[in-house]
Amino acid sequence: MTKKDRREQKIRNNTANVSLTEFEALIKRYGEIVEGGSHPKAHINQHYYPYKRSNPVDGHYVRGVIRLIDEMEG
Repeated sequence: MTKKDRREQKIRNNTANVSLTEFEALIKRYGEIVEGGSHPKAHINQHYYPYKRSNPVDGHYVRGVIRLIDEMEG
């Protein structure tokens, strides 16, 4: 298991306490971060998901991005 896989598994196991750095690394693994507007947006698989830059990241933003990743892989 690679370091990226371990990071993703850690995030999936505990969505309530994810640092901004880890969250954005997960987004960049599967897509990109689009700047502009009042909040940055995760662009994954033709979907955009806005999130607020706070540390730690709110759990509903993390679950939303994980949902996009799972839809892409499934």
